[in-house]
Formats: sequence, C-alpha cells, structure tokens
Amino acid sequence: MKIGSYLNRTKDKRIYYYDYGRLPGQRPAIGVFTYTKPKNQTEKNHNKQALELIDVKKSQTIIEQQSIGSAYIPPHKFKENFLEYYAEYVDKNKTDGNRALQNSFKQFKEFVGRSFVSPVDITENLCKEFRKFLLAKFKGETPQGYYARFKWVLNAATKDKYFQVNPTDEVSAIPNPSATLKENLEVEEYLTLVKTPCLNEEIKFAFIFCCYTGLRWVDVERVWNNDVNEDVLTTRIIQKKTGLPVTLTLHPIAQAIIKIQRRKRDSTPGNKKLFQLLGRNGCNKVLEKWIAAAEISKHITWSCARLSFAILLRDALVDEVTIATLMGHATPKQVNKTYKRHRAKDQLQTIMKLPSVDIDKYFLHLPDEETEE
Repeated sequence: MKIGSYLNRTKDKRIYYYDYGRLPGQRPAIGVFTYTKPKNQTEKNHNKQALELIDVKKSQTIIEQQSIGSAYIPPHKFKENFLEYYAEYVDKNKTDGNRALQNSFKQFKEFVGRSFVSPVDITENLCKEFRKFLLAKFKGETPQGYYARFKWVLNAATKDKYFQVNPTDEVSAIPNPSATLKENLEVEEYLTLVKTPCLNEEIKFAFIFCCYTGLRWVDVERVWNNDVNEDVLTTRIIQKKTGLPVTLTLHPIAQAIIKIQRRKRDSTPGNKKLFQLLGRNGCNKVLEKWIAAAEISKHITWSCARLSFAILLRDALVDEVTIATLMGHATPKQVNKTYKRHRAKDQLQTIMKLPSVDIDKYFLHLPDEETEE
C-alpha cells in the first residue's frame, strides 16, 4: 500500500492520496492535507495529527484488502451507534415527496429516548416494542408505513453484517384501523363550501383546490407557480411505475383558483408558492370553523378532500385505473382499499334501483287495523 502526495496550486498545502496505480480512478484522495511551511504551533500540531491519521487510514485500508474473500469484516467498517447507521441510510435513500423514511427515523429516536443505541440492543423484543409504540400513537396505515421503513433499514444492516439474523423477520408491519370511518364531502357540500366565506382565504382556496385535484396537504403546500402550465399541474408526486411526476388536467374551478392566487403573487418576482398556508394543525382548526359556518355536520379534516375526490369520481363511474393514476398510485389496490365510500349516499335512492311492479295490482293490502268501539 503506497501513499502519494502533491502540492496544491498555491503550494502552501500537501494533498495526500492512495496510490494504486496510474490508471484513471486509481489515485483516490485520502481527504487529508498538511501545511508545507507551518506558520505557528497550531499548524504544526495539525501536521502531526494529520500524519497520524494517514497512518491509521493506511492500516485500515490494508486490513480491508486482506479481508476480501474471508468472513472477517474489519470493526472500523461498522458504526458503533446504530442511530448513525439509520441516519446515513435515510440520507442515502430518502425520496422527494415522501417523508415516511425520515419520519420513521424520527419516531424511532423518540421511542428509544437516547442518543446512543448499540446494534446489540436491536433485538426482536425491541422491534416488537417499537411496533407497539407506533400502533399506540398512530391510526390507519401510518404505523405500518413507518415500521416497514424501519424493516428496510434492518434488512440493509443485516446484509452489511450488523446482524446474523434480521431481528424484524418475525415482526411484521401491520396497520391500525381507525375506530371511526373518515367522512367525505358530497357534490352539494362541495358547492356549499365554494359559496361559504372563510376567515382565511388561502386555506379556503387550497382546500377546494385539493377537493378538485386529490392532492394532500403536504402536496398543495408545495405547489409552485411554475408547476402549473396552462391547465395542467405537474405535481411533486412521483409515480413508482414510471418514475415520472403525476400530471393533472385541472378542473375549471381549480383553474380559477390558480388565476386568483397568481394575481395575489404578481408583486413578488420569480417562482413562488401559490398557497401561503399555516401548519397542518392550524389549517385543520380553520377548516373546522369553516365547515361549521357552512352548516355541514361532518367531521372534516384536510385528508377528507382526497377521499372526496376519489369517491365522487367513482360515483360518476370513472374507472378505478384512471382514478388511481390521477392520485399517483401505480395500481387501483390503494383506491379500492382506502379511497372508497363507507356509507351509502342515499339508501332509498339506491334501493329503488331494484326492479319494481304495480304494488296495488300484484300485492294485497294489509287489513285495516280494527278500531275499538
């Protein structure tokens, strides 16, 4: 193993590299430099420590080369703190528009409640406790999604030889079905909301925009001026099947909202967000008061906009594949499972679709009740 060096352009520093040969890529930088003419004691100390660090890195690299083809993995290849491994995995694998991986890490740190977790501490029992923690804290598919990301991390760690057996193998990710069914808005309620004033106009227009596009709060909060071209919105939702962003042709009401919001932002140069919103909880509080003012006796939160979007399209006999595409899903599975009507809109209207005949002609009347003398 050879260590090479060269002077930088100003010749005041010496840069060090691994010397594996003369071909491209065979001289990777070590990431260490020394001062050619140290001016003070601080720079002299730096040079001494830098040379010691080079010796350590050289030794580690030699051990790595010698362990190739064997079952031995040098200890320096492992992170003593599993939280550092988790954080590195999140940083390398996070995706735009989906914060489930980052949130799973956040919840795991809250669960363990300390800044250092040894890989030895990650046992099957700890995994069960973490799943229990998520199920107690979240409803619906959120705990399942967070725990599934946790399993991704442990799968990767097992392949990296942190574990001989994956601690999560026997601990599956499960949802926590809500005890209450989520409400949806009907056609007439859509129109009522459009006509009802709201204390915060930004929230009103953003929520109605979600009702007509199927966007989530996190999606509409990040709609920028440049995302809308004529009547087409390019969302931040990336479809897994194609790897491309979902595009939506906007309903005339959604187009009208875009024009209003652009007019408000005309005085601000450059690309800008079209909706200036409060945090999620703040938006839901304003939404609750607005729903009450509209005299809609339902518990409506921001996520109900996306549900209503899917249900009304299904009522209009739009096929499930098209609805799934509009909502950014690769298949109709999620639409059929989550975004469906749980209660009949009008049971009488539905039941009257069954075949009928002249009742007087084919069925006898019940006898009149006897009256008391």
